[in-house]
Amino acid sequence: MRLASYNVENLFERAKILNQTEWGIGADPDHRLFSGQKVLEEVAKLNALVARQIYSPSDKVEIARLMEALGLKERDESDFVILRRNRGKLVSRKYGALKVVANGRDDWIGWFELTTEAINEHATQNTARVIRNIDAQIMVVVEAENRPSLVMFNEQILYPIANWLYDHALLIDGNDSRGIDVGLFTRAPYAVDFMRSHVDDRVDGKLVFNRDCAEYHIPLPENRSLVILANHFKSKANDDKALRKKQAKRVREIYEHLRASNIDLIAVMGDLNDTPDSDPLAPLLRDGSDLKDASEIEGFDFAGRPGTWGDGDAKDKIDYILMSPALFRLARGGGIYREGVWGGKDGTLFPHLPEITNAAQAASDHAAIYVDLDI
Repeated sequence: MRLASYNVENLFERAKILNQTEWGIGADPDHRLFSGQKVLEEVAKLNALVARQIYSPSDKVEIARLMEALGLKERDESDFVILRRNRGKLVSRKYGALKVVANGRDDWIGWFELTTEAINEHATQNTARVIRNIDAQIMVVVEAENRPSLVMFNEQILYPIANWLYDHALLIDGNDSRGIDVGLFTRAPYAVDFMRSHVDDRVDGKLVFNRDCAEYHIPLPENRSLVILANHFKSKANDDKALRKKQAKRVREIYEHLRASNIDLIAVMGDLNDTPDSDPLAPLLRDGSDLKDASEIEGFDFAGRPGTWGDGDAKDKIDYILMSPALFRLARGGGIYREGVWGGKDGTLFPHLPEITNAAQAASDHAAIYVDLDI
């Protein structure tokens, strides 16, 4: 069995106009009501403009004007319209002024939306190529928007590229209002027997997980089970190390409870957003924990660098597969797959997919991590 974890960075959705009869644009100083048709027309104009290969000065003025009219002057989301940015940057907002900084379509990946649907952008296709090349039977997916998007990606993007698809795509919405969730792909002969969500777990009366610690139970031969604890800890943006440590402690408690229930094949997986020597991850990697890092597997392939995010430096090791002792004994290999990452300013730090010709086309800023198990 190949087991993998991959932070795909929200690449499952794109714009789809939802017809409304009438609504208001909150940023309009006169609080005027525009008809739904009018908003649809304005969004269509914006998407047509930003689809151009090169933005002329007049294009930039018109993009900014339409964005302001739709309530997007100060932030990427108004009451009814969202500027969805996956890669690169369209505008800057400094000193109260909205300015278009992209010079054309190749500078960024994104769109304006009212509702969402699967997309077929270069970056999304490259995500599918990464997943195809890893060829895992079980994959934890980090930063997936929702299950319908995960299913559409599987059927409409992965299958045409890989000529195979996963049999099961599972995801329960977590606590992040942006729809940044953890999910799971599996394919035969593996399927989930049952799952348990920990979205409501609390520490000191407060929700502990930004997303979830999704607990998946997967039957194995000889009446055994593999339990996967899929995670995405608090990021270092607006850093809260104390919260990240609470999350690690709670995962450790869940892990210990499983061990006490005579379950010995357990993997803690996902984006933990900190380094192995950090204090927040001490409950999982030190402090008496018996979890083993996949990087300790003999012959583990680091693909030239120790980290899993960005340029792959040691300080960028934030994605993990941690295994219980019994599961670690079944490991026969593993590695980091970083060919979906651009790598450096010019993309020259390490090899990447030939289909990635600029940073905006990268499958993700994260490398995937995988282990091979003798089940």
